[in-house]
Amino acid sequence: MSWLNRLPAWRERGWQAIAASDYAAAYAEFGGSVLTHPLVVAELSQLADVTPRYLGWYADGQLQGAIATWGRFIACSKEALKALGKKGLFDLGNGEIILPIRPAANLPVRHAGRYCSELNQGKVATLKAQAEELAMARAPEDYSKKFRYNQRRELRLLEEAGGLIKPVADYGPEQFAAIYCQLFAERWGFTATGAAAMPEVLRRLWPLVTGHVLELDGQPIAIQLLYAAESPAWLSVEYVNGGVDPQARDFSPGSVLSFINTQALWERARAAGKPLRYSFGRADREYKERWCHRVPVFQL
Repeated sequence: MSWLNRLPAWRERGWQAIAASDYAAAYAEFGGSVLTHPLVVAELSQLADVTPRYLGWYADGQLQGAIATWGRFIACSKEALKALGKKGLFDLGNGEIILPIRPAANLPVRHAGRYCSELNQGKVATLKAQAEELAMARAPEDYSKKFRYNQRRELRLLEEAGGLIKPVADYGPEQFAAIYCQLFAERWGFTATGAAAMPEVLRRLWPLVTGHVLELDGQPIAIQLLYAAESPAWLSVEYVNGGVDPQARDFSPGSVLSFINTQALWERARAAGKPLRYSFGRADREYKERWCHRVPVFQL
């Protein structure tokens, strides 16, 4: 019963408190996603002034899996922020939840969480279907020849006009945050979620920030906030949101940047011999259909 999940003794049955280092070891062995990454949990918990509770499940003295929690929620989730009165403090999008649990462990996880990956099947016994789906980037060869031709053509036209592709490493967190918030507001007409704390969030999570920025005539014209987290058997990427300069719309900078970033991260994953889970978040917008296929997700 869901109300029982509000009782710590009920939801933690079979689990025991572990150290942050044990959680990190489980993640290193079993894998996870951006939202469950040890650095994300530790840094964003500190930012939100929340003490995370790390729980582990043991069998025959061996750690079978671990979870990081805020109260009755999976740590860092939107639901947890809202319940704590900190809604909008930071933005991880509708982050895919992949829990660091041993394959086929089939553990009961009674803490609340949405957008739980299909990769949790067989690992988590308490998954429930949800109607919403996530949009996951297609492999490069899954796009039509016409689509790929048009993307390369748009990129070529931008480069011929003097456009530059610069890696995020060329910017510091504060500069990146300023560009992101400015171009987001210009694109969408409102302030980005978590804008006030964005420089601090990016300082804390900078090792996971990836992607590129497009510049034209020395000015940024397109940016995307991407986090990438390595697991032993896959690469997890969260595309949180982005912004573009409306005055550069003739060059389709948002589309060009999506092409550049998806291609680069597929190359990175394949070089490591891993599948790529590049999430565009909830499958709720028409443009995502061009770039992605839908995947089922679950809730706890």
